[in-house]
Amino acid sequence: MSEPAPPGRRTSPRVLLVHTITFRQARALAPVVLGLAAARGLDDGTWTIVGLVVGITLLSLLAAAVSWWRFGYAVGERAVVVTRGLFTRSVRTVPLDRVRGVEVEAPLLHRVFGLVRVRIDAAAGSSVTGTEELLVDGVPRAEGDRLRAVLLTRRPRPVTPGPAGAAAPEDAPPGPVEPLEPVEEEIARFDHRWLLYAPLVGGYLAVPLAAVGALGRLVDELPARFVPDVEGPDVVDGSVVAFAVVAAVLVLVLGSVIGAAVVNWRFRLVRRGGSLIAVRGLVTRRHTELEIDRIRGYTVSEGLGMRLVGAARASALVTGLGDAARRGQLLPLGPRAEAWSLGGLIVEAPGPLRAHPPAARRRAVVRAVAPGVVLLLAGAVLTATLGWWWTAVAGAALTVLGVPLGLGRYAALGHAAGPRSLAVRSGFLLRAHTVLQRRAVIGWQVRQSPFQRRSGLATVLACVGAGSGGYAAVDLAADEAAEFTVAASGRWAGTLRPPG
Repeated sequence: MSEPAPPGRRTSPRVLLVHTITFRQARALAPVVLGLAAARGLDDGTWTIVGLVVGITLLSLLAAAVSWWRFGYAVGERAVVVTRGLFTRSVRTVPLDRVRGVEVEAPLLHRVFGLVRVRIDAAAGSSVTGTEELLVDGVPRAEGDRLRAVLLTRRPRPVTPGPAGAAAPEDAPPGPVEPLEPVEEEIARFDHRWLLYAPLVGGYLAVPLAAVGALGRLVDELPARFVPDVEGPDVVDGSVVAFAVVAAVLVLVLGSVIGAAVVNWRFRLVRRGGSLIAVRGLVTRRHTELEIDRIRGYTVSEGLGMRLVGAARASALVTGLGDAARRGQLLPLGPRAEAWSLGGLIVEAPGPLRAHPPAARRRAVVRAVAPGVVLLLAGAVLTATLGWWWTAVAGAALTVLGVPLGLGRYAALGHAAGPRSLAVRSGFLLRAHTVLQRRAVIGWQVRQSPFQRRSGLATVLACVGAGSGGYAAVDLAADEAAEFTVAASGRWAGTLRPPG
């Protein structure tokens, strides 16, 4: 076998400035430099700090230049090849028919220099879990669009029949011509009024919390002379507490709305040819393209707060797509009806869900109240021996709250099988309703714990090659497992039985 030819393209030299400003390559060496400086007893004077900054910057520029010089990529007729490494050379080859999705990102600093980075998802395996298949960082916008089109289109050029090496006759009829620019159809557009849902989404609430935590840590690291000495009264007034609570709520609400706007700004979902294209982002502009033929289903997820106002998210399940929760989003946040409408365009729903047996309700309630009961019993002992009455009160409260929690978990359970698709639903704090094509199922797994066997229940897992890899019907009646699998995938699953 001949060795693959080295890639013939390099990224733009302007990416050296991006990597130098962000200290990308030298970031890992900065702690070493600072440690050496501390070991040599350097003082904290202004010129010492300036010298360290200049030295780390030059080190970052040198590392970025070496990395850029040894990186190359090329897209051939059948594969994309990426070569990197100075001492240890790495050549990765991915067949074009394995490419599942392409995302073109334009972070703020990249946009300043007119660059983008291209992430390529492929069903070709990766030796490093949790990383993208291929990353080409620092190409001009036009080159990024060209890579996206070449990697996902893969249309063979028409060939005129004739002798090998002979030119086609002038009167030969022209072959089929593909349109240069497929018609673009807009499917969904983000309404800025939907940002009001953001304070009810835990993921967006984490943004202001993280910002406040980082600010507090920065204040702790500042020298004492830069921190104002604020002396307050020994007794905190009730109005001060109320003001602090109101201010905290406002920070959380505004921070979550701003975080959602930064991530989803001007979100658009369009169909162009055989692809779905999602564009969004304020600071980092992302352009994600998915092949429709690779989509095997969708998930509509609703958090507890989102259900109170009728909001939901919709995500496509795509074979071989990494980070599907973000890259496969059809609707990042919006009304529940809009999310279900988008999902229905991809896969036809199998119909209403079937409720699970009463034994599943009993099991859900028992599991929800069990921690509270344990704490209540422990609290009774601690109250009698140490006087810790508050542990018994906490156990009683958890036991009472466990009842609606268990009933809510049971109400979320459901499954259905139709002529073209199947559906499963579960979850309370985050309820996920997944609809899958029948052909997406590549296997089934039935699990039973000892408690499930006593209750005549089982968990049936549909194994698929998309999304998280498996979707479960939790606490299904054990004697209905085989019936559900046959109805959902075909006769080949008819021999499936719960383990004895």
